[in-house]
Amino acid sequence: MTTDGHHPSDAPAPTPGHPPAPEPGAVTVTVVFAGSPEARQAVVHVHGPAPTGPLDTGTAPAAARLTGYATVSPAFAGPLADRLTRPPAPSPAPARTEPPETFAVTPLQRDVLADAVHHPDHHVEQLAWRWHGPLDTGRFTAAWQSVFDRETVLRAAFDWDPHPKVTVHRHATPEVVRHAHGTFPGRAVLMEHERVRGFDLRRPGLLRAALLDGAPPGTPGGTAPTEVLLTYHRALLDHWSVHALLREFYRAYCADGVLPGGERRPDLRDYVRWLEAQDPSAARDFWTREAARPAVRLPQAAPGAATGQTGTGRVRCRLTGDEAARLAAWAAHQGATESVAVHTVWAMLLHRASDAAAEPARVRFGVTVSGRGVFLGDIERTPGPFASPLPVSVEVDPAAPVSRLLGALRDCALDVSGYEWVAAGQIRDWLAQGPIAPQDEAGAVLADSLLVFEHRTRGLGEPGPGLAARGVRVDAPDLLPARPPVPIGIVVHHDRQGGLVLTCVHDRARLDDARAFALLSASARLLRELPDVTGESVTVADLLDGLPRTDLPRLHERPVPPAEAGGPLVTLRAATAPRTGTACLVTPPGTPASWLAGLVRGTTGAHAVVALYPAAHGARTCVTALRRHLRTADGPLVLAGVSGVGALACDIALGLAEDGGAPPPVVLADGDSVGALAHAIETTLRRAEAKLERPSRQQ
Repeated sequence: MTTDGHHPSDAPAPTPGHPPAPEPGAVTVTVVFAGSPEARQAVVHVHGPAPTGPLDTGTAPAAARLTGYATVSPAFAGPLADRLTRPPAPSPAPARTEPPETFAVTPLQRDVLADAVHHPDHHVEQLAWRWHGPLDTGRFTAAWQSVFDRETVLRAAFDWDPHPKVTVHRHATPEVVRHAHGTFPGRAVLMEHERVRGFDLRRPGLLRAALLDGAPPGTPGGTAPTEVLLTYHRALLDHWSVHALLREFYRAYCADGVLPGGERRPDLRDYVRWLEAQDPSAARDFWTREAARPAVRLPQAAPGAATGQTGTGRVRCRLTGDEAARLAAWAAHQGATESVAVHTVWAMLLHRASDAAAEPARVRFGVTVSGRGVFLGDIERTPGPFASPLPVSVEVDPAAPVSRLLGALRDCALDVSGYEWVAAGQIRDWLAQGPIAPQDEAGAVLADSLLVFEHRTRGLGEPGPGLAARGVRVDAPDLLPARPPVPIGIVVHHDRQGGLVLTCVHDRARLDDARAFALLSASARLLRELPDVTGESVTVADLLDGLPRTDLPRLHERPVPPAEAGGPLVTLRAATAPRTGTACLVTPPGTPASWLAGLVRGTTGAHAVVALYPAAHGARTCVTALRRHLRTADGPLVLAGVSGVGALACDIALGLAEDGGAPPPVVLADGDSVGALAHAIETTLRRAEAKLERPSRQQ
């Protein structure tokens, strides 16, 4: 790797055999394969901190075959450079190869995997905390290796043939990468870097650790603690599971990285066998009646309205330890829990925001249950993907006492607890067999919002006295929630000080940050006021009247892109000057029109902008449509996309080169970075235009 600080305008145009100059601060990775150099060269520009450690991505194998160069985000640059520079390992002899054990996925895993195909960031979650005192990287890695050896779920991955199944490997190596102080500006940047990397679901080890050293001794403010970050995928682990694994890790670290005993049971295989033995008849009857009841939903904004924002937003509010204690005591006095109090507040706010006005109306929202209320031994300490989102509906009468609504939701929680092993996809399938079929993927079941209450994990994830004896102190982990499969998610958890932290994780294209914060603030305010409610004298309307009437949540509509109902290629903007080229967006399903419009606005050049829809029409059809477009277009072509479409973009690029031409460059970026993607497209097109105008040295 080399760095180059020259400005692109000062650098000579790229020629065959000579990679283009990087932008200021970019790291250039150039790889030349054996064979003809002009057809076997790849250049990667890394914008931001260069990733370290062994990485992987599904886009790398296809991208490795591209000629020319690709400009990618940091999330893809490391995996691509790693895959390009690492020779393939020799395959073991067939006689010694033992295939991994396989078993069926659970209904919940089937839901997660189906959503992750189009939205890989929805299910990547993180825990972060500070490590005070000495940290031995070798011992840290060995401790996690010991946990991996004991826990089946950490050696598991997925395979498709064509339906998904779980594969358990005999061995998996944990990824632990330690970054020196200053590699990243802070923990938030490291967290985002690790989140957008995602996971290759076909490889075991869907949990990894990243360490960021604090300031060394002798510097102002040193010695700072080490930041520890765990990133994991919810297809195999939930929040409760990771805390259980942390407890094992701390034990192993204090025991020189070794845990006694072998593989621990029960594990996910035992849970799958338990599921297969269940009779779904009673659950099907219950959920068919529950989910089919009509309920009001959050009103939509005017057609075509856009927030002007993209990606996933996260805003937070906090109740102090005293406020949280008052809420818990009040709920207990009412025969309920804190989570039921949160459900009550949310039901009131949904009714207030709906078109029901002062009339009684049923509201529906999703709640995440632990999934561990089943009759399977030691299930509470078994790591796996058990936490499941399920629908809850309740009638809200503004004139009724708040205590009555709390009691109704308490009863709902008791009813749902008997069917925690059911997944939302099963309910959707059951509804599809009845007279009222679901209208979309999640809306008919979970409506527009999901509440996640992460209960206290006492006894799980606690460091114990062993670390203190080594001069080590660790903070309580801070949760960075994954994005839910619905527009709005509210995640509630306790912090070490006893406070109650509320995090709103929302789709910024459908709910802007300001309204999300107003909604969260209203939730926190009502939770603070609930302990003052006594008897049946306070009605729902009494509490809601104290809230401001402004900033009610309105979900912006997400219009279906015209290409999903028409052809595979749509022209978003025609070229306004000759020889300016075409930027072609490889678009995943469900891409909002507002996102496409924002990207068109962000590209200020004179080039044409078109969109391809391979998921709806197939890659071969898209190649044919793009060739037809290029017959009348003038100038170079650049394929562009966001995380999740890299392999498709590379396949389309290779398809265009089947007649002997060179594949076009591929530009990839994080789904939140509309501006960065637009800038990368323009930069790549300018370089390609200069290459066409200036003859190569070989010519």
